Amino acid sequence: MHIALIITTYNRPDALAAVLEGCLGQSDPDFEVIVADDGSTRDTADLIAVYKARAPFAIKHIWQEDAGFRAAAIRNRALAATDADYIVFIDGDCVPPPDFLASHRRLAERGWFLSGNRLMLARPFSEQVLRDKLPIHLWRIGDWLHARRLGQIERLLPLLRLPNLGWLRKLLPQRWQGAKTCNLSAWREDLLRVNGLDESYTGWGLEDSDLVIRLLRSGVRSKSARFFAPVFHLWHPENDRSRLAENRRRLEESLQAAHIRASKGVDQYL
Repeated sequence: MHIALIITTYNRPDALAAVLEGCLGQSDPDFEVIVADDGSTRDTADLIAVYKARAPFAIKHIWQEDAGFRAAAIRNRALAATDADYIVFIDGDCVPPPDFLASHRRLAERGWFLSGNRLMLARPFSEQVLRDKLPIHLWRIGDWLHARRLGQIERLLPLLRLPNLGWLRKLLPQRWQGAKTCNLSAWREDLLRVNGLDESYTGWGLEDSDLVIRLLRSGVRSKSARFFAPVFHLWHPENDRSRLAENRRRLEESLQAAHIRASKGVDQYL
């Protein structure tokens, strides 16, 4: 099973560098990275070129013109740019620990998608991580305990690792709430069946919820990767939410509908 890790980014090369360092440290060797770039300037392309030269795995840079927040569109373009069996989505400010992809691989199962959790880093600590290039992807529990005592992270609970008990991870097979593309994985064939993300959602928010609802409607069920495959989420300013009310209205319509495929989805790039 070949994995494609799709990393969404926009004009934050310092955070992307931390994420790519985490990719270099992965224990699982059978993957490629696709940087889904929502219109960044040349600095991001230059950074990716540096990591392409360093990485033992393939790195693709998929770019689209900056026309506002269009995460659904750039993820669809990235999805169309790979023929990997399995897709893992994270954001360009979510640093993966060394066993992140191995954990998603271990939990991957036909007929299910996975939704993981994240450890939120405080603003001053995030700035320190990026300024001093701290290798948080390699930190042990003692390092994180120290960070919690200093107030650098909100809580330790996301670091808790629970055993892979299949029945426990399948207790809420129809749950869509809480599933986010900062830590989400699915079989590529399932994503293509629902036509990827719906690009009718523009601006920040809820395009990932819409995707998950349509996956569930297509017969793919929800399996929890919480407390097994976390990411370390660097602080960032709140995104522009001016389109959130419209996206909420669109999501409510989606919940009442019966369609499976996105009306404007990945098929336009295939």
